[in-house]
Amino acid sequence: MGRGKLRIYLGAAPGVGKTYAMLSEGHRRVERGADCVVGFVEHHGRPRTEVMLHGLEQVPRNALSYRGAAFTEMDVDAVLARRPAIALVDELAHTNVPGSRNAKRWQDVEELLRAGVDVVSTVNIQHLESLGDVVESITGVRQRETVPDEVVRRADQIELVDMSPQALRRRMAHGNIYQSDKVDAALSNYFRPGNLTALRELALLWVADRADEYLQQYRGEHDIRSTWQARERIVVGLTGGPEGRTLIRRASRMAAKGSGSEILAVYIARSDGLTAASPKELAVQRTLVEDLGGTFHHVIGDNIPDALLAFARGVNATQIVLGSSRRKAWQYVFGPGVGATVARDSGPDLDVHIVTHEEVARGRSLPVVRSAARLGRPRIIAGWVVGMVFPALLAVLLTHVHADPGLANEMLLFLSLTVAAALLGGLYPALASAAFGSLLLNYYFAPPVHRFTISDPKNIVAIAVFFGVAVSVASVVDLAARRTHQAARLRAESEILSFLAGSVLRGETTLDALLERVRETFAMESVALLERGSDVEPWRPAGSVGPSPVGRPEEADVDMPIGDHMALALSGRVLPAEDRRVLGAFAAQAAVVLDRQRLVGEAEEARRLAEGNRIRTALLAAVSHDLRTPLASIKASVSSLRSDDVDWSEEDRAELLEGIEDGADRLDHLVGNLLDMSRLQTGTVTPLIREIDVDEVVPMALGGVAQDSVELDVPETLPMVAVDPGLLERTVANVVENAVKYSPAGEPVLVAASFLGDRVEVRVVDRGPGVPDEAKDRIFAPFQRHGDAPRGAGVGLGLAVARGFAEAMDGTLTAEDTPGGGLTMVLTLRAVTRDSGPAPVTVDGAGRAGPADTGTGTGPGNGTAVAGDLMDLDPIRQKAGPQ
Repeated sequence: MGRGKLRIYLGAAPGVGKTYAMLSEGHRRVERGADCVVGFVEHHGRPRTEVMLHGLEQVPRNALSYRGAAFTEMDVDAVLARRPAIALVDELAHTNVPGSRNAKRWQDVEELLRAGVDVVSTVNIQHLESLGDVVESITGVRQRETVPDEVVRRADQIELVDMSPQALRRRMAHGNIYQSDKVDAALSNYFRPGNLTALRELALLWVADRADEYLQQYRGEHDIRSTWQARERIVVGLTGGPEGRTLIRRASRMAAKGSGSEILAVYIARSDGLTAASPKELAVQRTLVEDLGGTFHHVIGDNIPDALLAFARGVNATQIVLGSSRRKAWQYVFGPGVGATVARDSGPDLDVHIVTHEEVARGRSLPVVRSAARLGRPRIIAGWVVGMVFPALLAVLLTHVHADPGLANEMLLFLSLTVAAALLGGLYPALASAAFGSLLLNYYFAPPVHRFTISDPKNIVAIAVFFGVAVSVASVVDLAARRTHQAARLRAESEILSFLAGSVLRGETTLDALLERVRETFAMESVALLERGSDVEPWRPAGSVGPSPVGRPEEADVDMPIGDHMALALSGRVLPAEDRRVLGAFAAQAAVVLDRQRLVGEAEEARRLAEGNRIRTALLAAVSHDLRTPLASIKASVSSLRSDDVDWSEEDRAELLEGIEDGADRLDHLVGNLLDMSRLQTGTVTPLIREIDVDEVVPMALGGVAQDSVELDVPETLPMVAVDPGLLERTVANVVENAVKYSPAGEPVLVAASFLGDRVEVRVVDRGPGVPDEAKDRIFAPFQRHGDAPRGAGVGLGLAVARGFAEAMDGTLTAEDTPGGGLTMVLTLRAVTRDSGPAPVTVDGAGRAGPADTGTGTGPGNGTAVAGDLMDLDPIRQKAGPQ
């Protein structure tokens, strides 16, 4: 099934009649027998619009509740189930109520189109995403509901629903748009004549641009090369000279005479990069064009007249503005000039304007030899020396030699100098050498000598052949040199592009590394990637390398635009046009890397939010069940004790009180773990490290379990460890309690400590069911309980808190299999050797430095600094036992 077609009624403001026109189209379709339904139409209490709904089938809406209020949205599933040929969907930019199938209505429309349903919709010009800032500057109202321009541009048909500002205000005053109590406020604010006129102009221009896109597409499909003068487009040809500003202003005055005229300034550079243009002047002219509402274009072309005419015809231009030539009279020997050539070849569909300026006939530099940039000035000079000086020296040498080598040998000697000149300096020195050598052969060696005449016809043929061979050899040698240069350059470009492609695939290049690669590749002083939100916002750097990067593209020696609001700016030297091709690839990659970095950051933020949401969900589950269970037990025991209907014995009272105490202990333990987990998640645990013996802390951590459930094996000869005593006690307590929970009856848990290298290991060994290898890391995640642990066995935070505390003390907590069955938790701590130096200095929660806390006990102040006041809320720290 093919994609459905989208038709949009575009209006400049509310009330121009978009919905009415859409419903009228629906009635016309129904009358023609089409299956047309109303997906969603909001008549806003307008009687005439409401009447138009009569006679059209309406798909029932989806009822939603949000923040205690009832809403209705389009039921996409119902429309898809109905499968009409045409669906009428009002307000394309509408934001759906949270809980809907899609966030925006245009996304609902996309689903219908993908399902093959034709859609007729409406939207106002102020809801287009790209025009948000412009509309806000005109009306002072920021549009919160927007639709991407591309969604509207992809529509198969766009019809402008137009109305003059005066007619719309009259419609408003008659109460046909808003309620009577809102009319005065609307007329004096949003619906002012100036606002409506500006919005109407925006809508007309936007639709005109869209129509122009259709026209360009049609011309391309039908290969139409002639200009259709449907709209004045003025192309300004720039040379980079000072006359460019005059041409731009003259073209702007010409465009002002016709509404909707467009200015396109174009600078054409040779493909070899040789140009006399000033980059600073071009930057100024580019800014001037953009300030006057035009656009600047950079085109590569060796034949400037042909490239200019091709560009003008490609944009369907109607006029070309050129400046009078700056050549002096004698310089016309090199050709008629760009202006005369363009005027001659423009044809009847393009008007060419030659504008005079202050630089007319002031002269231009001589044509530049293209090989100069390729070979370098030293080689060019060497080529001219070999081609002109050496033949003269050779002639002098041969005239003073008594033995006559013969004219054929003399020609070969001169030919060798011509070839050497071609190898060194390129084509032009070689041609000059061939001509100069021919004259020397004629004057000195072809009879009659010392005269520019030749008596023997054979000698005439010989010298002619010499000149032809010299020119041919020089041309071949120069062509080979140029091909070698091009091959080397293409190889270098391929290596650079291969690096870029590889970095894209691997995703390993950072923005700074890429910009540094640009700086090194093109030998620049600094490189900056600049961006801005819109055409009116200032540029801001997204990344830069090198000293003193520029803040605007106009200030750079080379700038490469990337889209509408991003540019790569380089400072240091001017690049030839052939280098800009590779620079364009770097610029595109820089934009990709920047987007990737931002997406990675957004993904990390989304992951963090998802993790936080998962923890909140688990916390709610813990609060709803695990915390309520001990509370229910306490409540039942207290209610029983207070009951007057039952005469409780002392044994019963003691049992009920014991149940209350057990429930309070469980509740205390759960709350403590939740508080500890919150501190670890927010990074507010700051351990105060001091030296202490393991056998001082581990026994104190066993207060929360039965005495006969644990066997202790901690030698007194172990070295001291650098830990926070409070965190270590809490870590061991949680691990031991978890082991006791899963150990079978009669199998005590073994807590043993040993010394290995620079570490002390505390091993908690149980004989329980054990944990599979793939789940050994997962049991340390928050709110995770392995296997068939009973629901009331806790919220699954004990091991997560224990590992978090261990890592905070520069330790580790891992799980291993117990030989013979069971699980062994290995807590590794940093041992303190005798040559470790003085006791560490710690920083307390207020930022004051001092010696490590030497106090003992399990209260809040026993050596753990926690940001904020969460520690004061921890009830477990107030107990004598570790828990």
